[in-house]
Amino acid sequence: MDAFIDQFFNLDVMIKYLPDVIGGFWITLALALSVIATGLILGLLLACLRAFQWRVINLGIVLFVDLFRALPPLVLLIIGYFGLPYAGLALSGFTISWLCLSFVLAAFAEEIFWAGITSVQKGQWEASRSTGLSFGETLIYVVIPQALRMTIPPLTNRTIAITKNTALASVVAVQEMLTVAQTSLAYAANTSPLTLAAIGYLLVFFPLVILSRWVETRFAWKR
Repeated sequence: MDAFIDQFFNLDVMIKYLPDVIGGFWITLALALSVIATGLILGLLLACLRAFQWRVINLGIVLFVDLFRALPPLVLLIIGYFGLPYAGLALSGFTISWLCLSFVLAAFAEEIFWAGITSVQKGQWEASRSTGLSFGETLIYVVIPQALRMTIPPLTNRTIAITKNTALASVVAVQEMLTVAQTSLAYAANTSPLTLAAIGYLLVFFPLVILSRWVETRFAWKR
């Protein structure tokens, strides 16, 4: 037990590398919040565009969704970070991580939003159009509010699952918590920095889990 505590909970090592891990914590938090905001907004916009049934645009949306649902996020990060420079487009590791994870979340979110939109009864559309609302107004003011309430549970679960992939940003040299912890581990020859990183991930994602639970309870569709 003493050896375990010394290896994973060495206070001297933790205190020494705590400032570095805190710096990585803020980067991880910024990346996670950016991915959530961008992914959900983009997913909702794509689902709304798909509702207009423009054939060419719908084909593009379906291809986008299928591509980013099929490819693992790690593969996307590697292609984006190491492949795009050969095409003359060099982006930072943070930007690549933000874009790749946002696109993955948007792909799943679009399918969830689209399922919610199509589950709204046809009578809702017809009743709204009969009052003089346009198709777009019906979609925004009548259908989307109902669809959002029905999609909250699967959407929150998928959002949490994808944003935890921020740890993959360590592969593309983003100085987030895992990268900093691994570097500190190499210097200290002790795994206590990884313990700090684990605590940091709890501080980032446990409140998100609690918030998602509250949102589901407060706003989810009740029959």
